[in-house]
Amino acid sequence: MDFVDYYKLLGLDKTATSKDIKSAYRKLARKYHPDLNPNDKNAKKKFQEINEANEVLSDPEKRKKYDQYGKDWQHSEQFEKQQQYQQQSANSRKTAYSGSQSGDDFSDFFESMFGRAAGAGHGRQVKYRGEDYTAELQLDLTDAYKTHKRTLTINNRKIRITIPAGIENGQTIKIAGIGGKGINGGPDGDLYITFSIANHPGFKRLGNDLFTTVDLDLYKAVLGGEITIETLSGKVKLKVKPETQNGSKIKLKNKGFPVYKNEGQYGDLYVTYLIKIPTNLTEKQRALFNQLSELQINK
Repeated sequence: MDFVDYYKLLGLDKTATSKDIKSAYRKLARKYHPDLNPNDKNAKKKFQEINEANEVLSDPEKRKKYDQYGKDWQHSEQFEKQQQYQQQSANSRKTAYSGSQSGDDFSDFFESMFGRAAGAGHGRQVKYRGEDYTAELQLDLTDAYKTHKRTLTINNRKIRITIPAGIENGQTIKIAGIGGKGINGGPDGDLYITFSIANHPGFKRLGNDLFTTVDLDLYKAVLGGEITIETLSGKVKLKVKPETQNGSKIKLKNKGFPVYKNEGQYGDLYVTYLIKIPTNLTEKQRALFNQLSELQINK
C-alpha cells in the first residue's frame, strides 16, 4: 500500500497531542464526509485516508511504530526480529572468526545474517510477509446502526467478522492475518475492508447525528397535539407545540447514530417539520378558513 504522511494529512506535526489528533480528525472528517460531497470521488478518497490516519495516530502503540518505522510501520515486528537475529548471528560469529578470515568466510558470514535463496546450502532463508488484500463491503444504514456479524469469502476462504455499530461510510478497518500467505514462514498479510454505506430514504447521517423530515398536518401545527414518528431504534411519540411553524426543528437527544466502539453512546436526531396544506376542501371548510382570515385581518 502507498505510504501516506498521516501527520501532514491531518495538518499536524509529530508533537501533536491525542487531543490535537482528535480535534483535527473531527474537523476534516466533517469537511470531506461522503454524504456532504456525493459527487466528489476525491473527497471520498480523502475521507478514507483521514480515517486511516486517525486509526493509527490515535492508538499509542500504532503511533509509536509509525513514528519509528515510517512507511514500513506495519512490518515493524519483522524488522525487530530480523535485527535480533542479525545481532545474535554477529555475536556468535565474532568468536568463531576472531582469527584470520578468507573472503569466502566473510561471504558465509553475511549470508547467515541476511539469508540466501531456498536450497542454496546452509544459509538461513529470508522470510517474506504476505501481500495485503483490500475489499469493499456494501452496507445499509440500518446495518451500520447495530453490531452484527458477516461472512466474507476471500480467495475461496470464508471468514466471519464482527462489524461494530457506528461504522462510517468510507471507513477502512484492518483484519490482521487474512491477506496473502507469507513466504518461507513469513507472516501472512492483512485484509483492509472499506465500508460503503448506502443512503437511506428517511434519514441523513452526518457523523453520529441523524436528520429527518416529518409531515405535520396544518391543524396540529396550529393547535398542537401529539404525533408518532419512526426512528432507527423504533417509534417515538412527540408533543407538537401550538403554532408550530413550517421548517421548525427539534432535537431528540441520544436518538441518533451509535458512536463507533463506544457502547451506549449515541448522537442526536434532528427532526424538521414539514407542514402539509390541506387540499380538496369542502365548501364548509373554505367558509371556515374565510372566517379565520377575516378574524386575522380585523385582529
